[in-house]
Amino acid sequence: MSARIYQRPKNAMQSGKARTDDWLLEFERSEAQRPDPLMGWAGSGDTQAQITLKFASADEAKAYAEKYGIEAHVIPTPPRRLKLQSYADNFR
Repeated sequence: MSARIYQRPKNAMQSGKARTDDWLLEFERSEAQRPDPLMGWAGSGDTQAQITLKFASADEAKAYAEKYGIEAHVIPTPPRRLKLQSYADNFR
């Protein structure tokens, strides 16, 4: 069973940064999704992919993974770049 640990990205549709401080542990899929013959929806029998665990820090998520024998790799958070400009810069 393998998992990935990452920090939640900022929502592109919102200007706020709510819930971006949380670190998530998500299990990777053990089997591919397949279409349901009746409805055509994509699904699988893998129930681990439905679980997302939330932690306050990456170290807590790593400790949890080590405690339960989960192979986890950490995806580093890309640096945030702020483009500071004023409204008057649109007319230069």
